[in-house]
Amino acid sequence: MSLPALQSTSVFYRRILAQFPQDMSLAFAYGSGVFRQSGTSPAQMGKNMVDFVFAVDDPVTWHTMNLMQNRRHYSILKFLGPNKISSIQNDHGAGVYYNTLVPADGRIIKYGVISTDALIDDLLHWKTMYVAGRLHKPVRILMQNESGKLRCALAANLKSAVTASFLMLPESCSEEDLFVQIASLSYSGDFRMLIGEDRSKVLNIVKDNMQHFRLLYSNILQECGQVVYKPQQGKLEVDKSPEGQFTQLMALPRTLQQQITRLMDPPGKNRDVEEILLQVAQDPDCGLVVQQGISSIVKSSSITQSIKGIATAGLLKTVSYSAKKMHKMWRGWRKQPS
Repeated sequence: MSLPALQSTSVFYRRILAQFPQDMSLAFAYGSGVFRQSGTSPAQMGKNMVDFVFAVDDPVTWHTMNLMQNRRHYSILKFLGPNKISSIQNDHGAGVYYNTLVPADGRIIKYGVISTDALIDDLLHWKTMYVAGRLHKPVRILMQNESGKLRCALAANLKSAVTASFLMLPESCSEEDLFVQIASLSYSGDFRMLIGEDRSKVLNIVKDNMQHFRLLYSNILQECGQVVYKPQQGKLEVDKSPEGQFTQLMALPRTLQQQITRLMDPPGKNRDVEEILLQVAQDPDCGLVVQQGISSIVKSSSITQSIKGIATAGLLKTVSYSAKKMHKMWRGWRKQPS
């Protein structure tokens, strides 16, 4: 999972991490402040907010320590104390508590805190796809403990992204087609793509980061029995037979299988999951059904997490953050050819 760190930037990330409690199972940085996106100049990238996610084993203890070190990062919710903050984190939205628009070491950062158990659950089962979706794309791993369970969950999440994308791609496609499909998974159904994001965001993510995507996925593709991978040509041939698609459907994360089942099983029939997936595997619209299942997961978590974000950020920061997102969306529209 770890990507090569540029020497010139590694000190910056170490300085940021040093400002927080160190009891983390995983810490990573992601987004347009970390990886250059197509159409973004180095000067613009340097102005972008840097996004982080910290996974912690004990959210109450971590927030207790962080409130002592960085109390100003929190909204008015800080007055509720670490137990309530942890409850808000775990019980609402996608299980992440974000502090945003935080000045740090000459940059503006946003950081989300998630429990290690919630992260592993999302990676394995795509319960919300909120953090799992971010980890489908290149990220800069800053800290990772030796937990075999976490390491296996990170690898399983990448394999699931490939499997789901196979079901939505044609039999013959390019590496770029696959990586664009993978990158789009966590945006499918996200209402923010309609009102607060640059609509060319997914393609911009992939174009300038093909090598980073290859580092993440080349071994998975070479070892996968459902694809003929030709890395020298950048081409793939996916098994689109009913048998192949059934194998892929059976390998999908549990929550996605459940969503597909709800879409395809009429009320009162109560067929088992395997029977429904066998039917979907033979359906010409198999890819569309998978897409709808993913959209239903992402839509729910993106709405609930965004509502929670208003409280965790506070009203002033919410307005400021939303204004920046709208500006980026407007800038993206202006760049698009008429």
